[in-house]
Amino acid sequence: MTLSHVVGRLIGVREHVVDPGGGGAPRVPHPVPAVVVGGGIAGMSAAVVLAERGVAVTVLEAAPTLGGRLGGWPELLPDGTQMNEHGFHAFFRQYYNWRSILRRADPTLGFLKPVPGYPILSARWPVEEFGRLPPAPPANLLTLLLRSPSLRLTDLRSMDRDAALPLLRYHPVRTYAQFDHTTADELLTSLRLPDRARAMLFEVFSHSFFNHEAEMSAAEMIAQFHFYLLGNPEGLAFDCPDEDYATAIWQPLARHVEKHGGRVVTGTAVTTLHRVAGGWRVATAGGGYDARHVVLALDPPALAALVTASPTLAGAAPELVARVPAFGRPGPPYAVARHWCDGDVDPDRAVFSGVSRQPNLDSVTLYHRLENESRRWAERTGGSVVELHAYACDPGVPAAELAARMWAELSTLWPEASRLRVRVLRARVEARAPAFTPGSHRWRPGVRTDADGLYLAGDGIRTDFPSALMERSAATGVIAANHILRAEGGAAEPVRSIRPHGLLAGRG
Repeated sequence: MTLSHVVGRLIGVREHVVDPGGGGAPRVPHPVPAVVVGGGIAGMSAAVVLAERGVAVTVLEAAPTLGGRLGGWPELLPDGTQMNEHGFHAFFRQYYNWRSILRRADPTLGFLKPVPGYPILSARWPVEEFGRLPPAPPANLLTLLLRSPSLRLTDLRSMDRDAALPLLRYHPVRTYAQFDHTTADELLTSLRLPDRARAMLFEVFSHSFFNHEAEMSAAEMIAQFHFYLLGNPEGLAFDCPDEDYATAIWQPLARHVEKHGGRVVTGTAVTTLHRVAGGWRVATAGGGYDARHVVLALDPPALAALVTASPTLAGAAPELVARVPAFGRPGPPYAVARHWCDGDVDPDRAVFSGVSRQPNLDSVTLYHRLENESRRWAERTGGSVVELHAYACDPGVPAAELAARMWAELSTLWPEASRLRVRVLRARVEARAPAFTPGSHRWRPGVRTDADGLYLAGDGIRTDFPSALMERSAATGVIAANHILRAEGGAAEPVRSIRPHGLLAGRG
């Protein structure tokens, strides 16, 4: 344990138990049919816990493969088949609930490898390094401020320190009451930071949540600043799988669910949901499933479409029906472009880099230095596999055009990229991530709905403790499973999170 960890623990920066679990039989004492709609992180997390406790759970996934926005699938290239994925994800070490689910795939988490460094690139300023910080606050924050080339002592003197205090005072109730109607852009402006510090230290951070800071709740940005930097004992270090997501995660988790008596059905879209005597009827194009409990683990547009297509929900779950139209509007589009190239970038380039102040490009991932299959392809061909992301891009721009823009922007940052020939490009644009618009916290649905036996899970679902992205998906899936287990006499799964309050928030 490092000195940073010790100091952090003394001031309460440690793993916290949200739900101790237990409290019932190891397995449900009677037959319980349940359906999970959606086979991404949230849905499969719920299914894993339910199957282990003896619930007869069926997962219905509309796509031909599992994973949702962490999905992976085979891609036919001119020289053979390669796995492609929905996009790069960082597996941060404070993702306690997601890592607990992943241990069902690999008890040692040996497939997760540390990603060294976390540089932020800019065409205007030198690189800012977010990696290699002490793991726990306040040491990590102090180190970042002391070593950052973007923030000097004179800048700290001129910034509005009162405006910055809310970043240290995160509270799960007060923060949203005070700042949810303010935009992240307004909060950042109030800090009176130099433009360089704002761009390199804060804007890159807010873009990572697939929202523009001008359209994102300041309360949500404060919450995520707390979750990733100021409230967790693990720091900004993260890991990534050394195999594609399908091989490392989804195939093992599907086998685990099936080993415990559950079913995982892909390529099956749910068309409507009906309240029936004793539970629910989940209809599909080919028939349907009856269940006592249903977990809707869908992205916002898909959830809104299903609720709209299910008229009986108006009587069974009027509060959910009222909230879904606003919730179902996703955040801005995001683009992912994976390039198989005939050469490589410079050997000292980082595996993953954030990007600041480019019109489109937000991150760069070198998959041939990350995943084994891509590494083998690069060694065989002398090439590279480069993935570019635009986290929040302009609507209506075709994927190929966005890919071209991002590659041109990469070439201004890494000149050698302009000399590479792209042998194969796979690009797409989607709008499925949740929006965190100002004022949205008051109508954001939680896991439990107003209908008995109907639950929600996903990274846009509200939690009463700090969470985000993959971790919020996993945590809400586990919480949904726990509601079902407790209703049926089964033991719940423990749920954990980081420090629930900011360093200066107090306990009230």
